[in-house]
Amino acid sequence: MHPFAQLEAATQAARQYLFAAPILEDVATGRFDRDTYLRFLCNSYHHVRHTVPLMMACGARLPERLAWMREPLTHYIEEERGHEQWILDDIDACDGDSAAVERSRPEFEVEMLVSYVYDYIERHNAVGFFGMVYVLEGTSARLATDIARIVQAKLQLPDDAFRYLRSHGEIDRSHIGFFRTLVDELTERGDIDAVIHVARRVYRLYGDVIRSARGEVACDAA
Repeated sequence: MHPFAQLEAATQAARQYLFAAPILEDVATGRFDRDTYLRFLCNSYHHVRHTVPLMMACGARLPERLAWMREPLTHYIEEERGHEQWILDDIDACDGDSAAVERSRPEFEVEMLVSYVYDYIERHNAVGFFGMVYVLEGTSARLATDIARIVQAKLQLPDDAFRYLRSHGEIDRSHIGFFRTLVDELTERGDIDAVIHVARRVYRLYGDVIRSARGEVACDAA
């Protein structure tokens, strides 16, 4: 079985935790409001702003046997740069306060997600970072475009309030094939296991981030 197929099979149970998040049913049945969407955007800002730094940390810590991955990482970095600003622009288009979001601290669930991946890169195997890429891109490719359509239809928000969701839904679908090719080039058992391990953990951690959008505040006060 190729590494990507192993990754998909080994993360099936963990993936169900994320997709069982009650807020996804709330969206499907229209039980949400503008504040729910703003909480989602705030949470997204606080993890998306770490995407490029995490990629750079991964590239710096990759062992020599995986030096070939640095070029694809550079490509990823260029494509992901500045996406946190898209989220801030979406917040403003919803009549939210993007400046307050920038000053705020992330919620506990977001902080745990980001901290875990930094820690794994630093203390374990940096290639495990691609487990996070797998979860976030796969989830976005499956859900983002449909969620944007449902939320806009109910809340009657302008098109420019959905740049992050719509762009990521399209971009991440195009990334899946590239990501699959990348993972299938891994040959060491320890590297494949690292990607699987982080993906399982991130399905749980990101599932908690998704769930936290049901809360009463968007982010902790600064």
